[in-house]
Amino acid sequence: MKPFDKTRKCNYFPMLTMVAFPTLLFGFFCYNQYVKTIPFPDFSHRQPFRESSNSTNFKLQETNKDDDDGNVRVVLPLEECDIFTGEWVFDHGSSRPLYKEDCEFLNTMVTCLKNGRPDSLYQKWRWQPKACSLPKFEAKILLEKLRGKRLMFVGDSINFNQMLSMACMVQSVIPPEKRSLSYANYTIVFKMEDYNATMEFYWAPFLVESNVDPPTMRDGTVEPIVKLESISKHGDNWKNVDYLIFNTYIWWRYPTVKVLRGSFEDGVTDYVDIDQNVAYESALKSWAKWVEENVDPNQTSVFFISMAPSHKMSSAWNNTNGIMCLNETTPIVNTSTFDVGTNRQLSAIVENVVRSMKIPLQFLNITRLSEYRKDAHTSIYAAPGGKLLTQEQKADPAKYADCVHWCLPGLPDTWNELLYTFIIY
Repeated sequence: MKPFDKTRKCNYFPMLTMVAFPTLLFGFFCYNQYVKTIPFPDFSHRQPFRESSNSTNFKLQETNKDDDDGNVRVVLPLEECDIFTGEWVFDHGSSRPLYKEDCEFLNTMVTCLKNGRPDSLYQKWRWQPKACSLPKFEAKILLEKLRGKRLMFVGDSINFNQMLSMACMVQSVIPPEKRSLSYANYTIVFKMEDYNATMEFYWAPFLVESNVDPPTMRDGTVEPIVKLESISKHGDNWKNVDYLIFNTYIWWRYPTVKVLRGSFEDGVTDYVDIDQNVAYESALKSWAKWVEENVDPNQTSVFFISMAPSHKMSSAWNNTNGIMCLNETTPIVNTSTFDVGTNRQLSAIVENVVRSMKIPLQFLNITRLSEYRKDAHTSIYAAPGGKLLTQEQKADPAKYADCVHWCLPGLPDTWNELLYTFIIY
């Protein structure tokens, strides 16, 4: 990728500044007001779960199987197929969704049908790579791979959604009395007793330390302050985990980031504003350094999930009369060119940092395949703070529609199918 040129100058800079700055300031204010309505998880006050890790080996014998329509799905080795390039195919059979919305581990933030959404088509789309097919998801195969191990999602509420999705994808093959979900301040743990395994989520929206880490600060109403080089406080909870799945994006929404001078423990409140790109790269380099110094690649598999897009500009898919993602029921079908507003500069930074790391790491590029899915968001069927929107709020989708998070069952299930593919091979 081409580096970003920060040295180019314009002779009309003063004039452009007078025109552009008020516009940018107004746009920033409107976006800031919007994100304050986005729901974020609030964990109960219990101590994080800790469990020792050990390893087992499980061999997978792959066979090609027919899909519900009788067509042979060709599964190729990963090195022979780009599973992130393809198209969305409507599944007329019974293979979608992978579980029902009545999965006991889902909360009201993601149960769109229960919350009043009138259509369920968003549950029926299957990702079809261009040159091959994904292997069929087999819960028992994954659980055998996880036997005696820990799998942990680390990051923001998008990763929390994905963790809940994964729990629901495997829960049907685990006896009810042998599975449980527990909440703590920073950690949510899904225990699978018969397999002596856990599936966990750890809240660290910036990966590095921030003032929005504590449970009382996660509602999106507080402007974040980060400590870019401070990661060990979180990182101590990531040690001895067999599968680590990281993400960080949706909280990096400000054009500048407030960076702490000093320590949160010392009560320091002095900060400096740093350019978003510079701060993001610095945080990721702190994360990469921690991974390289603390992860044994012979024991732990590390994944980084690319940014999940939002769909707040209906003009991006030529719906000039639309309001954000409201009432969207099908994916974007024009696959030539469209831009839903994903921050490509941050995306390039992630890829460059991951590429430069000294240990093996799998980058799951879910961004483009997710950009097609304007239909899959919680929209006005979200539940900020666990409360459904009122009729008055639903009547104002420009302010209250959540076009950042996703319904379950739904798109995050596909992300987990991609993750599953890399875990079992």
